[in-house]
Amino acid sequence: MLVYAKKSFHTDVLRDNMAQSGVLLWVKAEPFIVGALQVPPPSKFSLHYLRKISTYVRTRATEGAYPRLYWSTWRHIACGKLQLAKDLAWLYFEIFDSLAVKTPEERLEWSELLSNCMSEDEVEKQRNQLSVDTLRFLLFLYIQQLNKVSLRTSLIGEEWPSPRNRSQSPDLAEKSSCHNKNWNDYSHQAFVYDHLSDLLELLLDPEQLTASFHSTHSSLVSREAVVALSFLIEGTVSGARKIYPLHELALWQPLHAESGFSRLSKTFSFYKLEAWLRTCLTGNPFGTSACLKSGKKLAWAHQVEGTTKRAKIACNSHVAPRMHRMVVMSQVYKQTLAKSSDTLVGAHVKIHRCNESFIYLLSPLRSVTIEKCRNSTFVLGPVQTALHLHSCDNIKVIAACHRLSISSTAGCVFHILTPTRPLILSGNQTVTLAPFHTHYPMLEDHMARTGLATVPNYWDNPMIVCRESSDTSVFRLLPPCEFYVFIIPFEMEGDTTEIPGGLPYAYQKALRQREQKIQIWQKTVKEARLTKDQRKQFQVLVENKFYEWLINTGHRQQLDSLVPPAAGSKQAAG
Repeated sequence: MLVYAKKSFHTDVLRDNMAQSGVLLWVKAEPFIVGALQVPPPSKFSLHYLRKISTYVRTRATEGAYPRLYWSTWRHIACGKLQLAKDLAWLYFEIFDSLAVKTPEERLEWSELLSNCMSEDEVEKQRNQLSVDTLRFLLFLYIQQLNKVSLRTSLIGEEWPSPRNRSQSPDLAEKSSCHNKNWNDYSHQAFVYDHLSDLLELLLDPEQLTASFHSTHSSLVSREAVVALSFLIEGTVSGARKIYPLHELALWQPLHAESGFSRLSKTFSFYKLEAWLRTCLTGNPFGTSACLKSGKKLAWAHQVEGTTKRAKIACNSHVAPRMHRMVVMSQVYKQTLAKSSDTLVGAHVKIHRCNESFIYLLSPLRSVTIEKCRNSTFVLGPVQTALHLHSCDNIKVIAACHRLSISSTAGCVFHILTPTRPLILSGNQTVTLAPFHTHYPMLEDHMARTGLATVPNYWDNPMIVCRESSDTSVFRLLPPCEFYVFIIPFEMEGDTTEIPGGLPYAYQKALRQREQKIQIWQKTVKEARLTKDQRKQFQVLVENKFYEWLINTGHRQQLDSLVPPAAGSKQAAG
């Protein structure tokens, strides 16, 4: 488990390590993986406007703007000053709030408050009680530039999102790489390094800036500003195992000369602090690249051996603290994989270029990204933050998650339980939304551990967030006549015996009508008084029809790839 230092850590070990090899700093992955919305940011999130906001909030300290920014004040700034729609203003505020360290009980309590609201005004009243750290929120708004579309780079690369500019048949031999900026730790490091001056200037008190909002050689950075920068940067002393927030290292007495901290003024020299940060910044030892390079191969409870040698499944849980866990899965082809274990608990999971497979990750997860996958089904344990799909075709996803977002998908179906509106980003075609329709024995326990409740549930109220269109025809709600429950074919210990929260009335009614038809059919067969030979002949006909249905629907592959229950179904919990 990740252990943070006390206010000071003047130990002989740290002194020796410091003298021998110095400090290592890196850019944290989670703010980018979870926090950077995978869509070009509003133009008003430019540095020019953020600098104005930074000055504005400090002059409104008594009005809920600084050092904590309340929703009502941000709504005023975003809607009144930046001309953003209220839904979009709330979206960014809520995404940042979801990154805050909160207990599952606190998250469940918030869901209960919202579920008891009888009107939009009551919801707004509850939101007005929420506040976020002002300086960290400004940094969060700035890093949205990670996914800003550049006209220059779009001319030499594939930057414009489109579901049709890619091959329909993935090249399974293609080397697994991380083009997604949200998951590319090199992109995170380059972004912070290239924009470090802007990030620091954004945190400066107004009197430390020139009239054009720039720093000077004599500008001073407050302790509060460096504490805020710990939202993006952390580090360690080489040779030590503990990870420390940036401000604890910067404030450590032996480093004052390098970090530029003055004990007299209780501030940092802008010039020295920036130079020190640039000198110490290095690659994230717990990032995607490190996981792929030296990650441990993951063992699976259910896996068909020999179907492909190209599959790459790696995790870093053997070396990474709990808050830094990652699992990267690539090029799984025609397999059924299942796992429920501590390895996955709290992990950021990336699933990349999987095809014609059934993948079950039945543990509480931190975030999940599914990218460039085809013709597959993914059944996930509760996702505490974000579930994002990009550039996928004919995918079915079944999950309870804090937030779903999708971009550049075609023909995908989402059976979702979520307390926030699903985000339909750019480049999607034929999105189908449906109610969550399965369960496994540990599901409710896992939901409690991630702070996910069954209400409110906005699975059927998506938000279209893209510039090219607000056309609602991009999605549909699954007709009840097409609805069937999903059975997870593994045995596990646990108390959940039904779908959490139940089903919407229309879908429950459709199931009852179907059950009635089955009962009528069984009664008809019974009353037919068939002879023994006729019953055998009738059974053969039914089985043949069922076999044809399995082949036509593709379900035969899933059944064939499952290990027989006696041989290993109980392993799924191991």
